[in-house]
Amino acid sequence: MNENYPEFVKILPEWHPVKTYFKENKVLVGLLRDFSQADLKDNFQLFFSLFNQIAEVDIRYTRKENQLFPFLEKYGWNGPSQGMWAFHDANRDLIRNLRKKIENKDLGAAEIDVQMIIGELQRMMLVEEMRLLPYALELLEEKDWKEMRIGEEEIGWAFNLKPIACDLADTVAEKSSPDQAQQTNQNTNPLKGLSSIPLDEGFMNAEQINLMLKFLPVDLTYVDENDRVIFYNRGEERVFPRSAAVIGREVRFCHPPKSVGTVLKILEEFKKGTKDDAEFWIDYRGKTIHIRYFAIRDAQKNYKGVIEVSQDITKIKTLEGEQRLLSWENA
Repeated sequence: MNENYPEFVKILPEWHPVKTYFKENKVLVGLLRDFSQADLKDNFQLFFSLFNQIAEVDIRYTRKENQLFPFLEKYGWNGPSQGMWAFHDANRDLIRNLRKKIENKDLGAAEIDVQMIIGELQRMMLVEEMRLLPYALELLEEKDWKEMRIGEEEIGWAFNLKPIACDLADTVAEKSSPDQAQQTNQNTNPLKGLSSIPLDEGFMNAEQINLMLKFLPVDLTYVDENDRVIFYNRGEERVFPRSAAVIGREVRFCHPPKSVGTVLKILEEFKKGTKDDAEFWIDYRGKTIHIRYFAIRDAQKNYKGVIEVSQDITKIKTLEGEQRLLSWENA
């Protein structure tokens, strides 16, 4: 793969997400080259170090799924969400399986996986650079790329390649009418000047509600009755990554292709009123994650959407007996 950037990439500003994707690919090409030459048995430390760096491609895939793909969907290009995400997961599985073999000292089998990983990651980069990113540049507007760059902060970048920041304000001012600009400011600062909101029990203002949702030790995502994501809480340690680009996105595009069928089945039963909840628990990056879905209905039992609640229960599973005293005293 040619490590020199194409002309259409060279002219992009340094903050531009496409330039960052190409830079990440350039680093990945070098890592894969060294990885292919590293001796697993004679120089295990070098091999394992390169492997761990290559595994950061997961961050890149997550950013594509949660930032780039939602913008493409807004312009009607759903293919990457429906197809490329599946290839992301396949590559993740290859990396995960190789890690298990390394940890189990099954080095003979690991050597076979190495070549497969190199080939599949190279294949993905080729599709990105020849098809995905060039067409995305044709499809999206500058304001889209700026919004995407800002949203990327919540997910991060592979190989410590954080790009410079960009300023969205000028784009918003140019593209919006005065009324639209005012609305944008209100959406950006939703807590100013708002009075208390009456609830079923008690009352809270918007700031208090926002803080409460932010500090809950669970991931919350609200999908409305039209299957659109309208809210997620932004906690300090989310189980699954989210970014602002997910707001307004169809929920079927927010999950890996292999999980979409299950999600749609849940929504179908919730809408019919035959089921009100569903739960799963999975092993995810060394943690046990409990995932629950709850149907939301109004007083007349009309379906109003679904809340997804995800929680890291790894520590909770280890609890035994009772603890009636404040644990701070033992810290």
